[in-house]
Amino acid sequence: MDPIEVHFFEEIEPQECILIEGLPGVGQVGKLVAEHLIHELGAEKIAEIHSIYFPPQVLLDGDGTTRLVCNEIFRYAGDRPILFLVGDYQSASGEGHYLLASAYLDIAEELGVRRIYTLGGYGVGHLIDEPRVLGAVNRPHLREEVEAAGAVFTRDEPGGGIVGASGLLLGLGGFRDIEGICLMGETSGYLVDPISAHSLMTVLCKLTGITVDTTTLQERAGEMEHLVEKLRQMEEAKNDEELNYIG
Repeated sequence: MDPIEVHFFEEIEPQECILIEGLPGVGQVGKLVAEHLIHELGAEKIAEIHSIYFPPQVLLDGDGTTRLVCNEIFRYAGDRPILFLVGDYQSASGEGHYLLASAYLDIAEELGVRRIYTLGGYGVGHLIDEPRVLGAVNRPHLREEVEAAGAVFTRDEPGGGIVGASGLLLGLGGFRDIEGICLMGETSGYLVDPISAHSLMTVLCKLTGITVDTTTLQERAGEMEHLVEKLRQMEEAKNDEELNYIG
């Protein structure tokens, strides 16, 4: 196979639209949001992307049937069309990250994308009660509307920059005159985090005007809150034991 292969299932006429990227990442925050929107909007899969830069493996379906790992493009054909980039993995190498991001941008240009929203998690290494949503943009004039939607911009966060597709789509997209906005939900990084995903979803919907039912995501967030509280209690109990031992 070629290093990157894109298979479209139907011919799509270019139409001005936005692209929302939600590939796997820290806390699976972006993935949760993108997949929830795909489900609620009834978006249809229009393409699969296979690549030698993905991990060398197949996944098993429920009946034991194998399928090659891939990423996917979904399309919501509403009054304002929306494309979604989701899937199994990001690249396993630095070179692959760049080449795949370029391939995603080729698709975006071909289908009429004028703005890309990339979604991810910002891992802080500790439990969080009220996660913030951090923002980044590839054009200064975009910052005001992102802040108005509820995201925050800080000089030192994230400290190491934005790694992977969420960052490269902004950086490389700027060379192609495609606006880019990255939204990062603050998360511990320990667990799949629907609480952070719900916070990110709120900001994204304000920016895009998307209206969907968030009940299932809220329910998952509620379940996670109970789990987080148990983890916090376990941490406190462990700390108390250590203090008693020292004393």
